[in-house]
Amino acid sequence: MNKTIGILAHVDAGKTTFSEQLLFYTKSIKQRGRVDHQNSFLDNHDIEKQRGITVFAEQANFQYNDNRYTLIDTPGHIDFSPEMERAIAVLDAAIIVVSAVEGVEAHTETVWQLLRKHRIPTFFFINKIDRTGASVDRVVKQLQQELSNDIVYIEAADSGLQWSETLIEQIAERDEGLLDTYMEHGFEQQRWLEVMQQLVMTGDLYPSFAGSALHDIGVESFLKAFDRLTVTAYDADLPLTGRVYRLRYDQNSTRITFVKLLSGKLSVRDELSYGDHFKDKVTQIRRYNGMQFEAVSTAYAGELVAVIGLAEARIGDGIGELTERFEYELQPTLRSKIVFEQQINPKEALKYFRMLEAEDPSLHVEWEEKHGDIQLHVMGKIQLEVLKQIADDRFGLLVHFAPPEILYKETIAEEVIGYGHFEPLRHYAEVHLRLEPAKRGEGVSYASICHVDELSDSLQRLVGQHVLEREHHGLLTGSPLTDVKVTLLRGRDHNKHTHGGDFREATLRAIRQGLEKAQNVLLEPYYQFKIIVQSEQIGRVISDIQRANGELDPLITEGERAVVTGRAPVATILDYPSELASFTQGKGKIHLSFGGYAPCHNTSEVIERIGYNKDADPEYTSSSIFCAKGAGYSMQWQEAEQMMHIEIQKARL
Repeated sequence: MNKTIGILAHVDAGKTTFSEQLLFYTKSIKQRGRVDHQNSFLDNHDIEKQRGITVFAEQANFQYNDNRYTLIDTPGHIDFSPEMERAIAVLDAAIIVVSAVEGVEAHTETVWQLLRKHRIPTFFFINKIDRTGASVDRVVKQLQQELSNDIVYIEAADSGLQWSETLIEQIAERDEGLLDTYMEHGFEQQRWLEVMQQLVMTGDLYPSFAGSALHDIGVESFLKAFDRLTVTAYDADLPLTGRVYRLRYDQNSTRITFVKLLSGKLSVRDELSYGDHFKDKVTQIRRYNGMQFEAVSTAYAGELVAVIGLAEARIGDGIGELTERFEYELQPTLRSKIVFEQQINPKEALKYFRMLEAEDPSLHVEWEEKHGDIQLHVMGKIQLEVLKQIADDRFGLLVHFAPPEILYKETIAEEVIGYGHFEPLRHYAEVHLRLEPAKRGEGVSYASICHVDELSDSLQRLVGQHVLEREHHGLLTGSPLTDVKVTLLRGRDHNKHTHGGDFREATLRAIRQGLEKAQNVLLEPYYQFKIIVQSEQIGRVISDIQRANGELDPLITEGERAVVTGRAPVATILDYPSELASFTQGKGKIHLSFGGYAPCHNTSEVIERIGYNKDADPEYTSSSIFCAKGAGYSMQWQEAEQMMHIEIQKARL
């Protein structure tokens, strides 16, 4: 059977070394590489070799028993978490590598939460047991305390599973029928194995093992147990479905689309449907192993393959009969401006950063026409350093980045109706839109209650397309508009004078006119935090969080430890991990995860600092255009409402 597995960890836990051991043991590679020797099979990019960290989620193949494995080695640094999440979405099972010395670290918890969200069966390998200060017992207890009580430790054995009395009882306790069998007939290994396999695959049990990847201790027994406890059930006879999980451009700018096939089969020259009703012919199918690949004529359910020929594919798109788009959770909270050398034309460089955006949609590249600037969203400073090197290595672009700033958003606090009219000579469109607050995190959505007798269904869909095709600027800081439901109430076209772009103009003006009347709210990103310190340090932590305008949950004490949870603005807590490490001598732990957007804690200060002029935004205007005596003229938003051709009173019903 085909199995896709992922190796995940906090940086420096030994993840890549563990992956190398698995590949070496299964004879997929001839010699084991090491990160510190810059010769590991999967960290094959120059950036990764120089920095000693995994940046790109690369894959390798190996055979074990009758199973075909695709192994994905994922980044361990928080700045490259979106790359890691894209890999998680296609896994059949995951292995979290944890250091026996450092134990559960900040990124370990991020990984764990993502795996639980996607319901991925999860194993643990407690690594570096040969190191001074290593303690398997301490780490197992920590895993159970901080992650889940369903994490069970299994002693290494030649067969992979050591059926200790403790393990037998732990499994029996989780299955009522098995417990009855145990009480009546005692232990039956095959029955226990089947139940344990089921518990692992349903996420009710998380086996953990220990060893040293560097010195090949415990890796073989782990693989034996892992192979026995994981199953997949892909069916190549069903209709084709799959998911795009990665995009890359090669040195010839060929677009390579990586796909996980969930059912059916795919062959070269097949016409493949994907995304938003796109169809393209598959010209090549590749099966990658590290940087090398082989071309194959057909791929089957359960495989990860690279497809050539899909011109419009985006990461997260469904293929075949799977039409639902996959949305990822991790998103940047910072943005930075690209600073070019004088001889570089930013607009020419934009196409290269669009390629990087296709490969990593979280970059969200923005072009600002007024100043000729390119802005992008980032997770942190390390990512910017890597992007600088990528721009130079791949495209020959010498760039720098301005210091990253907080990525703000805007919404509204009340329902309003916006009116847009666009009628220069020989053009015509009018749109009435209701704007109302949506739940936090829902973004901008569109609906229509306009009757088709008034505006055709195709034009109503066109209005929706213009609502959703781009981010709209808020009025306070020009930040993206979010969490707003836009409903088309009424609209009007002209049989002779309405042209393609008229409804775009009317729609954008209606949105802007509505925002002019609304109570606008500035939002800022928040981090959920979990801080673990000694009890005597709790006063300092609480004081720091209050000073950071944070919100505290009820305090949890566990013996000499105190656990503080809550949320705080990214702007005020972003640098707190280094401060915590300083006053706790490195013993305090903090886990930060994106906690959504909420009203800004210092709105006036931010508005003044950004200095956005809503009346000088070249991409937006709230005025409407009317026509009189054969010429178009502009009417300011305050007066335009009374000039609309459709009766306003009816639009409010």
